[in-house]
Formats: sequence, structure tokens, C-alpha cells
Amino acid sequence: MSPQPPRVREPIFNLPTVITLSLLTLVGIHAVRLLLSDESDFALIIDWSVIPVRWSVAFGGIQVEEVMKSLREGVPEDTVAPMTALAQYVLEGEEGRPWTALSYAFLHGSWAHVLINSVWLAAFGTPIARRCGAGRFLVLSAGAAIGGAILYAVMNPLQVLPMIGASGAVSGLMAGASWFMFAPASWHWEGRLTQPHERPRETLGHMVRNRQVLIFLGIWFAANYVFAFVQPLGITDASIAWEAHLGGFLTGLALFPLIDPLPARSKRISA
Repeated sequence: MSPQPPRVREPIFNLPTVITLSLLTLVGIHAVRLLLSDESDFALIIDWSVIPVRWSVAFGGIQVEEVMKSLREGVPEDTVAPMTALAQYVLEGEEGRPWTALSYAFLHGSWAHVLINSVWLAAFGTPIARRCGAGRFLVLSAGAAIGGAILYAVMNPLQVLPMIGASGAVSGLMAGASWFMFAPASWHWEGRLTQPHERPRETLGHMVRNRQVLIFLGIWFAANYVFAFVQPLGITDASIAWEAHLGGFLTGLALFPLIDPLPARSKRISA
């Protein structure tokens, strides 16, 4: 009898390298923050999170006096003092800090927050990375994070609370994966059915008419809406908001066809 071939141990988590490194980065940053003092962590959040009012003053022509007036008139009386103090701290020097449109995605307010985003990142980022490679995955992630930050700031120009989390980037990855994950399976040239990441990109019309896509997107946005309100996300109720989800999603939806290395699904030609 011939000896049996040695068993090959399959990895429990078969993730692309760029996904594994991304997850380690998010978890590692949050772990390191736990070693900081409260004052240092507060300063880190303020310096590297998205705070819309900072952009409004630096780039939008809004005056600091307008911000202070809106705070005095638009918040409960017992929170006027801490909110105005935070605004003065944030707006000191009137620096725009445009890089926070990307850096905020690396910060999270709790372990639950970072772990939830990590699970979604692994789920949606893996097919993107396998289809497009590490470089294009990073481009899509960064573009979605920036798109989410911009839409959030545009819709909340006088917000002084910090906004953090990778959900905007993850929403963009989800939008990108939606182009092909629910496409019908076809035969690969190797004589097998194609994996989801190998399928031709669908048209927008097919996606809109696909019930699986609509149910999938509905559940995703509903779940993130709940998480945005029930989960504590750090100092002064800092949160990742639905505007950032929507901005990241729309950016990912528009950007993915531009970076997709595979051809789109061919249009059917009737005789």
C-alpha cells in the first residue's frame, strides 16, 4: 500500500494579508490608546477625529463667533458651558487639519465598536482584496472614509463633537462588493463555478432590481443605524453617524467601477 499523503492544515481564518494587517492595525491602535492617560487620549481624539466645525471655520468661511452663538442658542442650558469650552479648545488656532478626513477611521470609542467594524471589514474587504489586490483595496477604503467624512461635515457644519470609526470605509467596501457578490454564478475557464469575487460586475440597473441586494443593504443600514445610537463611542458621546455611512457607501459605489480590474457583465444582445 502506498503511504497516505500528509494532511494539509487549512488556516481557520483564510484572509488576504492586507485584510489581516488592517484588522491588526485597528485593534492595535485601540489597545495602545488604553495605555494613555485620559488627558492624552482626549487630545489624541481631538487632534485626529473629524470635527465638522473645525473645517467650517478653516475652509467654509464660518466665523468663530457664529459657532459660539449657535451653541448658546441650540444646546440645553446645562451643557452650554462644556460645549463652548470644547469649541474653544477645538478651534484654537483655527487649523483645518484636513488629514482627519482619513485618520478618524483608525479610531474607535470602545472594544465593541472596533470589533464590530473589524468583523464587517473582514466580511466585505476580503472579496474586494481578492478581486482587486491590496493597492486597490486601500484606495477604495481611503476614498470611502474620506467621502463619509466630507458628507458628515457638510450635513453637520456646526458640530463640535468628534466623529470616529471605520464604518464609513466599511460602507464603501460593502458598496463595492455589492457590484458582484450577488451576480449569478457562471462557469470559470478552469471548469468550475466562479467564486463571488470572480464574477463580472453587475450593472446598476441589475443591482436595483435584485431583491437579494436590496434586502442585504436594508439590513446593513438598519443595523448600523442602531449601533450609532445604542453604543457608547468614547468621549462626549463621539459617534460614527449615518451621514458618514451614506457618504462612504456612495463613494464606494461610484469608485469601485473605476478600479475594478475585471470587465463588467456584457449586455445581452437580442436577435
